[in-house]
Amino acid sequence: MKYKQLGKSDLKVSSICLGTMTMGTQNNKEQSYDIMDFAYNKGVNFIDTAEQYPSPSSENLYGITEKIVGEWISKKKIRRNVILASKMSGPGVPWIRKGGLQYNSNNIKQAVEGSLKRLNTDYIDLYQLHWPERFYKQFAFDENLRLDENYNNFEEILSTFQILIKEGKIRYLGLSNENLSGLKKYIELSKKNNFPEIVSMQNRYNLIYRNYDPELINFCKINQISFLGYSPLAFGMLTEKYFSNIKANSRLELYPDYFNRYSGKASKNAVIKYLNLSRSNKLELAQMSLSYCVNKSFLTSSIVGSTNIKQLSEIIESVNIELNQKIIEKINFIHSENINPTLEREFKLYNYFKRAAKLIFDGRFFDFYKKSVKFFKKLLRLNQ
Repeated sequence: MKYKQLGKSDLKVSSICLGTMTMGTQNNKEQSYDIMDFAYNKGVNFIDTAEQYPSPSSENLYGITEKIVGEWISKKKIRRNVILASKMSGPGVPWIRKGGLQYNSNNIKQAVEGSLKRLNTDYIDLYQLHWPERFYKQFAFDENLRLDENYNNFEEILSTFQILIKEGKIRYLGLSNENLSGLKKYIELSKKNNFPEIVSMQNRYNLIYRNYDPELINFCKINQISFLGYSPLAFGMLTEKYFSNIKANSRLELYPDYFNRYSGKASKNAVIKYLNLSRSNKLELAQMSLSYCVNKSFLTSSIVGSTNIKQLSEIIESVNIELNQKIIEKINFIHSENINPTLEREFKLYNYFKRAAKLIFDGRFFDFYKKSVKFFKKLLRLNQ
């Protein structure tokens, strides 16, 4: 296992971080323990979770994943050996602090205390804001949620975390699903007011979706902010299991609507090209995909979830695989053909009719009109 410095912190994290979003749904407690045992024994010292996990989030399972992780760490008595990261949810989830604006002092303190209790720990090494309030519509479970323009009170966020860091409840602060302009604002205020510095940014990064542009990468390099890349296997699409039949208990089978960002035609076409490339070089697609991410100099750690030991073993082995320049050039060529194939999502006629019927039943006729316009535009694009 390889280890890298996490931003300006004194933490050294493994280049593979164990994601936990399936723990409590696809994996029960005992299976989750086995997965964490295996990862830890292979040198993974970095675990990432969130208050709203498992995913897809639901009211009856809220916080279960943090409890499973916390119980495992306590049982193993290895708290000092594990770098533990968690995330506070933004707005849009009705069962989490009523779903409205989240990032004020009271809510932040409540979220941190809740995570500490569920994780059965006195401190969290890296605490992250799961998504910015400015982008709440992209993450909201509540389609009726309407917020005013008073998003992200940056100074209140940073001053509250300054208190929590001084109290020893969290060690470092990170962001997730943030963009360059938001990050710049945090850094500007941190320097101006001597607030805690942001040590990391956690965004999606894989072969078919690369959410780090050169300007953002350069800004983070200058300010010593680490990149954490989640979904490096694109919910399993960058493995070979989906190219015969969808495997039982897979995320795309269990939650086809929730995880449809990688199942559109363009994404599938790109994945097939990557699959052919991996096979021609006698590599597993998952290993080629992860090796590409892990060996990116600007990525500190790739956050990978796994539902079984066999898959996790292949994932961890990718750390020791270095792609030659010829393979990297071919990967870059495939990427240049369509830099974001995930923009086209899988089209299912039944789902559109189901959602439209619900809008009519709820009396949301203007929303039905907007949905209908979108529907017909989609049909036109598909028939071109």
